[in-house]
Amino acid sequence: MAISPETEHPIKAYGYASRDNSGSLSPLTFSRRATGEKDVRFKVLYCGICHSDLHFVKNEWGITKYPVTPGHEIVGVVTEVGSKVEKFKVGDKVGVGCLVGSCRSCQSCATDYEQYCPKQVGTYGAPNFDGTQTYGGYSDHMVSDEHSVLRWPENLPLDSGAPLLCAGITTYSPLRYFGLDKPGTKVGVVGLGGLGHVAVKMAKAFGAEVTVFSTTPAKEQEAIEGLKADHFINSKDEQQMQAARGTLDGIIDTVSANHSIAPLLNTLTPHGKLVLVGAPEKPLEVAAFSLIMGRKTVAGSNIGGIKETQEMLDFAAEHGITADVEVIPIDYVNTAMERLLKSDVRYRFVIDVANSIKAAE
Repeated sequence: MAISPETEHPIKAYGYASRDNSGSLSPLTFSRRATGEKDVRFKVLYCGICHSDLHFVKNEWGITKYPVTPGHEIVGVVTEVGSKVEKFKVGDKVGVGCLVGSCRSCQSCATDYEQYCPKQVGTYGAPNFDGTQTYGGYSDHMVSDEHSVLRWPENLPLDSGAPLLCAGITTYSPLRYFGLDKPGTKVGVVGLGGLGHVAVKMAKAFGAEVTVFSTTPAKEQEAIEGLKADHFINSKDEQQMQAARGTLDGIIDTVSANHSIAPLLNTLTPHGKLVLVGAPEKPLEVAAFSLIMGRKTVAGSNIGGIKETQEMLDFAAEHGITADVEVIPIDYVNTAMERLLKSDVRYRFVIDVANSIKAAE
């Protein structure tokens, strides 16, 4: 007989979970493991809502096991530490992003790229090393090995900083890895949503000249005046796209909807890089000559390792980078998911977990 989520571990926990592919979330009593000698337990204060959460609760990727409690942009305050924890103490502000475990012995782990470890453990909906399923941050508290816990910078806001644990590192990491972090570099950002608006802020902080591509002309004012991008291109306007040919050193493409990348490749300089961080459903079509005639690269990037995520948080704190957020109570989460599906948010929902989860039970 299967062990219920409520009894598989000794510590009772409360959260919101989806129980089927309708994606509807409702209160769930479950359990978390006792604090191990290298574990950090913390009260969840805020948790961002990522587009991945929406895909996952609806089982759109075909890997969801129910019930699932989403949330991998989690900020909180430490309530207990294990006897061998070295980096954290009770009362510290901390964060947990998309990973809560990895093998710590493979080449990826040894080089601080835990996000590519074949045995990585996702923060929610993934099998943990003890065989039980992980539960995310739409819950009253979390427990994680200290290796996956991040020190929260003193001057970084907790609510608007939370989405950086996914959106921030997803855009910071490729900018760094692909050499698009040098002052004066010409960087394009495709899509001005939860990922895109943070990509603009990160690139500007590195000193890049930033061009925003969007199919929504109404976003031009927000891009230029609000986010301080240098240029805006309506990617449906052939004249504007033609004028941009050969001008960009690299592009961060944040769009998850199906779209053609051929016009974007044309805007790259020779040796330019188009880096995908959004995941369209259909395979991309790329003409070989569009890459060969300019030694252009199409690449992908997935979040970042723990060390780099800490670097990103410190960089964000130093440069005053946060996400633009709408803070909501947890009982609004289903409405928020519906709005997210329609892109009706500027630009990220964040759940005020600490002040709403108990009232919602």
